[in-house]
Amino acid sequence: MSSKLPPCVLTIAGSDSGGGAGVQADARTIHALGGFACMAITAITAQNTRGVKSWSPQPPDVIAAQIAAVLGGKPARKTRSRRSSGVAAVDGALPIRAIKTGLLPGADAVRAVAQAVAGASDIPLVVDPVIGSTSGTTFLDAGGIRALRDELLPHAALVTPNWPEAEALMDQQVHTFVDAEQVAVALARRCGCAVLVKGGHAPGDECHDCLVTRDGQVHWFESPRIQTANTHGTGCVLSSAIATNLALGHSLESSVERARKFLQDGLRSGRRLHWGGAGPAFVG
Repeated sequence: MSSKLPPCVLTIAGSDSGGGAGVQADARTIHALGGFACMAITAITAQNTRGVKSWSPQPPDVIAAQIAAVLGGKPARKTRSRRSSGVAAVDGALPIRAIKTGLLPGADAVRAVAQAVAGASDIPLVVDPVIGSTSGTTFLDAGGIRALRDELLPHAALVTPNWPEAEALMDQQVHTFVDAEQVAVALARRCGCAVLVKGGHAPGDECHDCLVTRDGQVHWFESPRIQTANTHGTGCVLSSAIATNLALGHSLESSVERARKFLQDGLRSGRRLHWGGAGPAFVG
């Protein structure tokens, strides 16, 4: 029997009482792909398939303490050798191989996360820039968006905005696929991280996602659009799947491709389920 630990992935995100998105969707995805999910809860949301009813942010120091507990010691401390060893750290930290963020409730929370991950530059960070819910609840104001772009994204390996989120991050309209590529290139150049602009909000029967790497290479991914009402948590599932594939040792391009297929399979398998609203994109 092997004593090797599964690759641990830390999700820094909100809790979804309905289980469709947030850390619940992240954990299902991470475990389905062979990883082990660790969590830092940034906010508590009361929501179901009809939308967010109420929510409450966690204090920035509590968010930072959760991250520090998982990574070990102070947030700025590096532990490269222990994370790559495949065995548990002696001080109780976990061998984190990738980190992803989701809902970050305000500029102070963004800064707390940026400071907490600053000393873990050897661990790939995937940022899902959750600005608001589909049902209309806003989690990040203009100051929070600026903090996300200017203080957290420089630490990231990848950021995964949809069209409206890309517009907000760069104050640049996205109406066409040409616009999507241009904003991805601009954001990658400004922040020094790879950018995946997702095409879920675009028109048409196919979904087109644009990946721009740190060095400016452009890759387009295309797949048939799956007609389903169950799309809650698609961004969470995709970003968690990318992070888990990075933790498993796949390249960025391969991680994106694998994650897109994982999400498509989840959407396809759950499309005949009737949840009374927008059901989860991936059930497990």
